Amino acid sequence: MEYPKGTIKDLTFSSKELNEDMELLVYLPSSYSPLYKYSVLIASDGKDYFQFGRAGRVADELISKSEIENIIIVGIPYKSVDDRRRKYHPDGEQHEAYIRFLAHELVPFIDQEFSTFQMGAGRALAGDSLAATVSLMAALQYPNTFGKLILQSPYVNRNVLVAVEAFKDPHLLQTYHVIGTEETEVKTTAGKVEDFITPNRQLEKIFKAKGFPYYYEEFKGNHTWKYWQPDLKKALIKMFS
Repeated sequence: MEYPKGTIKDLTFSSKELNEDMELLVYLPSSYSPLYKYSVLIASDGKDYFQFGRAGRVADELISKSEIENIIIVGIPYKSVDDRRRKYHPDGEQHEAYIRFLAHELVPFIDQEFSTFQMGAGRALAGDSLAATVSLMAALQYPNTFGKLILQSPYVNRNVLVAVEAFKDPHLLQTYHVIGTEETEVKTTAGKVEDFITPNRQLEKIFKAKGFPYYYEEFKGNHTWKYWQPDLKKALIKMFS
């Protein structure tokens, strides 16, 4: 079935935090009007979310069927595998700067360019794998800026577990978290093979113990878009229905 199509714009703006030009892909719903206010979903691994995740098409369908509110989706593509690791990995040299870029530069830019709800509850961060990791770390640092979180198979190490354990305001952060039951031997971009499911289960225990507004599921599948793509529909409904 054909649904009214939103538009996807290419934008570029200069980041002082990262000292480089950042490309953005911005999805606006077909009925977008500056007279109304919109929630915003910001996805790291942004090009992958549009290309492999079909985020625009998924949003077109869910909006047309009134299964979710009208949302704006902002995708932030990475420039290379090394660039992605530098910015997204908790030990990456630009990890902290990328998080400051999200909170201090990207959010004001989006709020200025588009008609948005300018509050944490109206903003979600999303990511898969390392992009989920940096989304989680950013939301923990800026829970008043980002009130919703979609985590698809995040990379979880000790830094991540400690950060969630230390977080003081769980009620501020509505979280959707999935991991695949076959994610026992994931080949990472660093060339290592790692068990993803065990630390994700530890993460789930901490989220639940601390009383986050939280949805967790284990899907039958591995660490690929074959499983994240169909899951995106459910994630958007949970966050934006």
